Amino acid sequence: MAKENEKSTKLDKGKGKAADTPEKKDGDAFKEAQEKNGNGVKKGKKDELQEEELSEEDQQLKSELEMLVERLKEPNAELYKPALEAIKTFIRTSTSSMTAVPKPLKFLRPHYKSLTELYEQWPEGENKVAMADVLSVLGMTYADENRLDSLKYRLLAPMEDPGSWGHEYVRHLALEIGAEFTSRQEREEDTQDLTGLTMSLIPFFLKHNAEADAVDLLLELEIIDKLPPFLDENTYQRVGLYMISMVPLLSPPDDKTTLETAHSIYRKYNKLAQAITLAIRLNDVDLIREDLDAAEDPVLKRQLAFLVARQQISLDTPDQDINEALNNTRLSEHFAALGKELNILDPKTPEDIYKSHLENSRGSGGSVDSAKQNLANSFVNSFVNAGFGTDKLMLVEDESNSWVYKNKDLGMLSATASIGMLYQWNIDGLDVIDKYMDQEQEEENIKAGAALAIGILNCGVRSETDHAMALLYNDDYLENKSVPIRVSAIMGLGLAYAGSQRADFLEQLLPIIGDSSITLQVSAMAALSLGLIFVGSSNGDISSAIIQTLMERAEGDDPSLKDKWGRFLALGLALLFVGRQDDADVTLETLKAIEHPTSKHGGVLVDACAYAGTGNVLKYQSMLHLCNEHIDTSEDEKKGEDLFQSYAVLGLALIAMGEDVGAEMALRQFGHLMHYGDGIIRKTVPLAMGLLSASNPQIKVYDTLSRYSHDNDIDVAINAIFAMGLVGAGTNNARLAQLLRQLASYYHRDPNSLFMVRIAQGLLHMGKGTLSLNPFHNDRSVLSRVATAGLLTVLVSLIDAKSFILESSHYLLYYLVTAMHPRFLITLDENLQPLPVNVRVGQAVDVVGQAGRPKTITGWQTQNTPVLLAYGERAELEDDEYISLSNNLEGLVILKKVSNNP
Repeated sequence: MAKENEKSTKLDKGKGKAADTPEKKDGDAFKEAQEKNGNGVKKGKKDELQEEELSEEDQQLKSELEMLVERLKEPNAELYKPALEAIKTFIRTSTSSMTAVPKPLKFLRPHYKSLTELYEQWPEGENKVAMADVLSVLGMTYADENRLDSLKYRLLAPMEDPGSWGHEYVRHLALEIGAEFTSRQEREEDTQDLTGLTMSLIPFFLKHNAEADAVDLLLELEIIDKLPPFLDENTYQRVGLYMISMVPLLSPPDDKTTLETAHSIYRKYNKLAQAITLAIRLNDVDLIREDLDAAEDPVLKRQLAFLVARQQISLDTPDQDINEALNNTRLSEHFAALGKELNILDPKTPEDIYKSHLENSRGSGGSVDSAKQNLANSFVNSFVNAGFGTDKLMLVEDESNSWVYKNKDLGMLSATASIGMLYQWNIDGLDVIDKYMDQEQEEENIKAGAALAIGILNCGVRSETDHAMALLYNDDYLENKSVPIRVSAIMGLGLAYAGSQRADFLEQLLPIIGDSSITLQVSAMAALSLGLIFVGSSNGDISSAIIQTLMERAEGDDPSLKDKWGRFLALGLALLFVGRQDDADVTLETLKAIEHPTSKHGGVLVDACAYAGTGNVLKYQSMLHLCNEHIDTSEDEKKGEDLFQSYAVLGLALIAMGEDVGAEMALRQFGHLMHYGDGIIRKTVPLAMGLLSASNPQIKVYDTLSRYSHDNDIDVAINAIFAMGLVGAGTNNARLAQLLRQLASYYHRDPNSLFMVRIAQGLLHMGKGTLSLNPFHNDRSVLSRVATAGLLTVLVSLIDAKSFILESSHYLLYYLVTAMHPRFLITLDENLQPLPVNVRVGQAVDVVGQAGRPKTITGWQTQNTPVLLAYGERAELEDDEYISLSNNLEGLVILKKVSNNP
């Protein structure tokens, strides 16, 4: 920012600026000419660099100024004060075009050197201060990086309102203050006088619509927290908007300080919806509770509770109505109302999605594994009909012909678990799942699937009766000898209580992590579930337990640590630090002490998660450096040691997402990695692209993924196919649907690739086009840690798709449920009843720093709520009949009639 300002300042000064480069600018020539013959004409040149002929008026001004300068050189001190006052008056009253230097400054410039010498000779006193005042303004024409004359003389001539010298002078002074502050900090000198001068400039900036300049200057001097007292009703909104937009561009701790300052500004002006959004971004539960309690209006309090619930932060209040909103209790009801409004309640079959009659299958598909095809149908059916509570596959009355039995082994687990997806957020589904939990159920995979279904159903909603805990948190499940049942129960608890930070789970799940007598899969899944439940909390007990387990298994050279499930131990640890930035440093140092490849893998994951969504450039570069390493994994003992590079690629997407410019650069970088990277990097790039653009189908992204889906390396192709589904998730994008149908024809003889095509098709039509997997919400300003954790878990398993998703651990795909959320806008009245109103829906426009009242959306259409919002879209109320209690029209929004508003 400061550099841009400096550039524009230099441009504004035009020809009057002194030379600071070997090239001669117009200003140098002018100065040289003045020195040579007093008339401003350089001898030997007729037309070049010739001063324009002065008008009579200008000539008179020049003569008067020169006469005043001569007076200052005379010994009579009584002439000094009136002469200086006259010079000040001439400078202040001069008018000039925006591109030219004011004439008084132009005519006084040749005398600048003699005036500075004169200043040094004068005795201390009023006249010397007045002279410093004038020299500070004249110093603008002699500015360069080494001479900060304007600042030097301003500090020698303090004044309450430096702004009286005009906007250009104040901007120039601000630049010099920034440069001097940096210089003094390096020399570790006192900066108190600079701070005092800065404070005198802030009111001028705010008064003249230069809020950005005020914020930039305070940030440069690291005193942004001193801004709130200068704001008023007219300036706080523009300042707040600018400060929030800057956060992704700042490094710690400036980013946190800026958010805290913006929060205090919104609290001061009682804008609680904006304040609580920032408290959520700060991940400060105490601050969130404070904002919630500050709302005296019960209707506004409910609206704030909806905002907190969207982030899946667990809070308890004595107020039953507020608890209902905080627990998302009626989410299923609102989602059903949306389905009814859009006329999409009728269930769809997988065939409705595949449209096989449009596929150009060459020859018969006899080689396709029917069990794999049935498994794919189970997933597609659950994704497409998610949340609607009806389908034509699983929920049939004839139990003897149940779809569950058309799957085998762990396929039964995934099929049974899909019931939880069909009844997502709807407690009524527990009755259906209950019959699959029968204690006498011989098939352990069905019982395991039912346990997982309970977790999926409760993901994102809480109930007072705590069904998931009552059903799963017992020895019958958590201590079961059957690994599928035990793993499913642990997974189910992780999904049901993701983000809740419920301490009561530590007692039973922590010992499982360190129990060396059980398989690593069970330990790793316990670590992952605790990571999900305590996501972004940097919980010391859990991190210590996981690191202790890694140390013990590494010291004993436990071969199981090289097992494919070992990565989920590291992932569970990383999830604790999502968005925690510096808090992860101690853990990273501890991991370095473990002499095992897993510690390096874990370290990269922890680092990436800690800076998720921040756009931190230094961390991004460190991830790129990891991608540059070349590891020869041809020997057996070296196998798997390059896994950290996969995490580094995912780390690039994690850090860059949510900030448009950074995301654009990351996509370009992925292209280079695909060209020059090793196999492990190449197969992860499509996954990273999918994470970067989840539920945001941009042509350039899915066309690139479409190319990768035909790659010679089948691992790259399979991951590219999944990423196409992730990019289009819940959008029903017609072009993507066509590309996936073509892929189904292309891979009709390859069961693994075809399975992944089907999964991608299911994701594309998720919730019949009403759901989103994008982890950002609240006008793309808040990153959901729970959603990020679920997406990352699925992507980590897909790094080795053949060992997990394509083999027997396909149920890991259900971790996507943490990121699934309706992309609706539903407007409610004060009694929380649906209130249809007209809204304009269009592409969001960035209005930060723009003058006046610019339009915040473009290319809009007027629709009646409820409506669906695509990525990057924004909604506005059509008229002023109602006001919104939320700062953004997104999700559940309560409207108040204007006449009811006091």
